Amino acid sequence: MITSRTTRRAALLGTLGLLSAPAVLRAQGQVRLTLGHGAAPGNPRSLAAERLAATLRERSNGRIEMRVAGSAQLGDDAAMLTALRTGTLDISVNSQGASSAVLPELAAVGMPFLFSGAAAAHKVMDGPIGEELARRFEGVGLVALGWWDNGVRHTTNSKRAINRPEDLRGLKVRTPPDPMTIDIFQALGAATQQINFNELYVALQQGVVDGQENPLANIQSSKIYEVNRFVSLTGHKWECNPFLVSRIAWGRLRPDDQRLLREAAKEAELHQRTLSQEIDAKLLGEFRANPNVSVNEVNQAPFRTVTASVAEKWEARPFGDFVKRLRATAVA
Repeated sequence: MITSRTTRRAALLGTLGLLSAPAVLRAQGQVRLTLGHGAAPGNPRSLAAERLAATLRERSNGRIEMRVAGSAQLGDDAAMLTALRTGTLDISVNSQGASSAVLPELAAVGMPFLFSGAAAAHKVMDGPIGEELARRFEGVGLVALGWWDNGVRHTTNSKRAINRPEDLRGLKVRTPPDPMTIDIFQALGAATQQINFNELYVALQQGVVDGQENPLANIQSSKIYEVNRFVSLTGHKWECNPFLVSRIAWGRLRPDDQRLLREAAKEAELHQRTLSQEIDAKLLGEFRANPNVSVNEVNQAPFRTVTASVAEKWEARPFGDFVKRLRATAVA
């Protein structure tokens, strides 16, 4: 029975924005989830998120509906992390840089030249290191269900090819709000600046910054190559996209729904990683064939030498023991 007290409470919650929040809703057995991410359409993250929504709908016989809001429709990665922790967003396939603001040790995964390639990174993240990071995320109100692939990252700019570390000196380079990436490029002599990814194209176009660093998939899907014709294959780091669920939303799910989401997320992770590798190889060929784009290989040895101090700096941090374990696991 609906009472005046119930009506007043509903009105109050609506005023606070809680009834309109995208947290898990269950009416007549239905479950509605919202997943937010910042990737552009066609990006492996976007494609895998749509596949995940379709999987959940199919395996639940339509009972679980997941809305996917990409291209930073729900705000940038930092805003989505806040929404996860307050329960106004259910899921985000977020960025490593933004997520390290709530779990600083996550940034250590992006130490310069830590992994020989994506496969080596996946092996580490799917083992004890990934399990430890997931436990640490629980302490900040987030449930980590996987580590999607944000790719091996390369450098682009509008001025010149980057062949040596010296070529970066004086360049204004956009980095994400990730302390590891900032440390890497400052060690290389660049002037770093943090700009939201959805504002990056215009910032490059207008000369606010000269260059940036990203995997090839992001460079292509956001058309960065149109305003940065020099694509230098520095391969300076690998990053993950942590698949994070609000602990509040997770607690509202029944155990069988939690199991289904966990399984579907793992399958989507594998699909996203496969897409990332396939698209990377395809895009490299396309960029090389594009007369308006200049692609150059890089001898990584001098870059490794110049950035060696970054790993040492991070081992001196309060979570230095974790950093040492991560480095040891990566070379095992």
